[in-house]
Amino acid sequence: MMSLKEIHISEIEAFRIGHAQDEAHATGCTAIICEKGAWAGVDVRGGSPASRETELLKPVNTVQQIHCVMLSGGSAFGLEAGDGAMQFLEEKGVGFDVGIGRVPIVCGASLFDLELVSFDRRPDKAMGYAACQDAFFSKEPGEGNVGAGTGATVGKFHNMEGMMKCGIGISAAQIGNVKCGAVVAVNALGDVIDPDTGKILAGLLNKEQTGFADTKKCMYEEMEHPRDLWKGNTTIGCIVTNGKLDKCQCNKAASIVHNGFARTIRPAHSTADGDTIFVMASGEVEVAPDAFHVLAQEVMERAVKRAALMAKPAYGLKAAEDFQTKTLL
Repeated sequence: MMSLKEIHISEIEAFRIGHAQDEAHATGCTAIICEKGAWAGVDVRGGSPASRETELLKPVNTVQQIHCVMLSGGSAFGLEAGDGAMQFLEEKGVGFDVGIGRVPIVCGASLFDLELVSFDRRPDKAMGYAACQDAFFSKEPGEGNVGAGTGATVGKFHNMEGMMKCGIGISAAQIGNVKCGAVVAVNALGDVIDPDTGKILAGLLNKEQTGFADTKKCMYEEMEHPRDLWKGNTTIGCIVTNGKLDKCQCNKAASIVHNGFARTIRPAHSTADGDTIFVMASGEVEVAPDAFHVLAQEVMERAVKRAALMAKPAYGLKAAEDFQTKTLL
């Protein structure tokens, strides 16, 4: 019987992952690169997304493979980080052949982290380029307060009051010859939940900041009192695999992997989140799509959990480690 084995995401050889960040201004970006091209899909479930080149991932459109997914902070401004990946990959001769040159295909999504320090400091082309450089020169990407997770926070149902620091999480696993990894920056309106215990790992704090208020309960209390929710949210992630999946299968996988968000973020996919998941497949190993969906969902769940547990207190905000949950990793 084949069993799941945890691996480092760097063991999925076709992909390189790197971060760049401006810690002083609480923002950053993360590049996920496949030089030879990866079949890809996307599913956007949140009501407030900021995204780049998602339209070309529809199966009916011409381009079949992409070369980079850029996850960034900075809200829609942060989509500029993708231009840095374009420059970096063009310099390496990577891209879609258009006859007179090559055009790197760079997709992306951004989360909102502009409330922590500076509204006018966001990931830009230079930072995107730096993240790509890091992808080529760093062996294993970091987690927590790095890259797109630098300014990530959770528990914002009461706006900024009571929110906690979160970050970027990475998990990878292998069954047989099939490898699957997840990279996710968790910046949710709601709470991060341990899918195995149902306990809150990070999220909306009570007024005393001694424990969790439980976003779901707070939402129920306001059921008959509608108000505008804080829009500074969005969880963005990417699944990478060596499996053989075409564009249609990647899009379906992205849709199903959102179940991982639903099991670990409460609530997920709100109108105030722009929750987005990409899937990139390098196409080296045969894989049963439905079995892969189960693996990818589990890997994403673990990555979301790690995003909370690997985050460090910063910018005056508490993190999961302040509540002694580190042993749950």
